[in-house]
Amino acid sequence: MTEPAQGAPPTLEPFGDDFESVLCIVAHPDDIEYGTAAAVAKWTAAGKRVTYFLLTRGEAGIDTMPPDEAAGVREQEERDGAAVVGVSEVDFGTHRDGVVEYGLDLRRDIAREIRRRQPDVVITGDYGDRFVQGMLNQADHRAVGLAAADACADAGNRWIFPELVDEGFAPWHVKRLCFVGTPRPTHFVDVTGYLDLAVGSLEAHAAYNAALPDTFPKPAELVPMILEMGAKAAQVDGVTHALVLDVVNRR
Repeated sequence: MTEPAQGAPPTLEPFGDDFESVLCIVAHPDDIEYGTAAAVAKWTAAGKRVTYFLLTRGEAGIDTMPPDEAAGVREQEERDGAAVVGVSEVDFGTHRDGVVEYGLDLRRDIAREIRRRQPDVVITGDYGDRFVQGMLNQADHRAVGLAAADACADAGNRWIFPELVDEGFAPWHVKRLCFVGTPRPTHFVDVTGYLDLAVGSLEAHAAYNAALPDTFPKPAELVPMILEMGAKAAQVDGVTHALVLDVVNRR
């Protein structure tokens, strides 16, 4: 990230394409679809391998549907939304929606998936208590984001969770750890031309969207708003939509 003149916003750097594989780690079905899916669509179109790992099935996310029913509905909606942007490998953890706890079990589960998928890049949510524009970050998001950050280190150290080696998962070193929904972005992905796919990916969550309040923005309103804000932050001519990221280069 280039240092700006005093009082000016930071200049974001292009994310680039010097990687082959991405693992998106989030708490719930639909977390990836609020903007990240646009970058996923771009990457899969370019031949990158992108996989998803969700720690819950979002079973507590629909007030009008019992959790045991909602879990299957939301899992399928996530698979459908992933398919829209070219992702076929979607896996789920066994943590309970709404009460995900940061701790060793969560770190171990994420480290296992990192070792199994062997991604160059890990994408997860910002674990601060506030989103962009001051909105409060949800508890599961915070727990999963922090655990994913720690699990990137855990995945590369054979002496942390040595039982994973016994399970057949050798250590793996993630090259870049990226946070979405961050108030402190360092990089941007130009997703101009991928807006419709991103909107379609969120629209695939039909049951979930239908249960939201009427005042909540529809996918065709919300996704463009998020990505247009990203383009404004990128400040690059010709970039009309962008995903912004806080990127940590790990080696």
